[in-house]
Amino acid sequence: MPLFAPLRVRGGRQRLRRALLRRRRALAAGLAVTAAALAASSAHGLEGTRGPAGSGADAKAAAAAAAAAHPARSPVEMVSAPVRIADAATVRLLRPGDRVDVIASALSSVGEASEAHIVATGVRVAEVPRPPEPSTASAASAALPPSSDGGALVVLTAPRQVAAKLAGAGATSRLAVIVC
Repeated sequence: MPLFAPLRVRGGRQRLRRALLRRRRALAAGLAVTAAALAASSAHGLEGTRGPAGSGADAKAAAAAAAAAHPARSPVEMVSAPVRIADAATVRLLRPGDRVDVIASALSSVGEASEAHIVATGVRVAEVPRPPEPSTASAASAALPPSSDGGALVVLTAPRQVAAKLAGAGATSRLAVIVC
């Protein structure tokens, strides 16, 4: 048998190194894009994110500074406002989640309604409490006189200033709702 020179494959190791280097670069690029996306989303102050322990005061200070810098972006504090609507049949049509406009009409001493004005627009119905059944009513509620205005209660979710207007109008006027 004749002698053969050893076979040498050129560039075998080099190809393997180049393939591993390309794979590392792709992985590094993917990690860099992910880190940039996370940094951008945390810069906007997403709700529900928490920093390290003890940073509560820092987060509150940063939120206050951001609200002062951008007053148009400051969050509006929403509150629940129970109001008595004059027409109980209208309240029975409402469901939680509905949007309504609230209209007030003051009563004159003669009993005639004056011109109506809009108190709140686009407030959300949070709850429509149902009156208790006479058989299930407690002794304390049975001792209370029934409502003389014949209205029904509805709980609305509104900004704090609008809720204050609703409460004031409910004390001096008859309220009605328009479903939006």
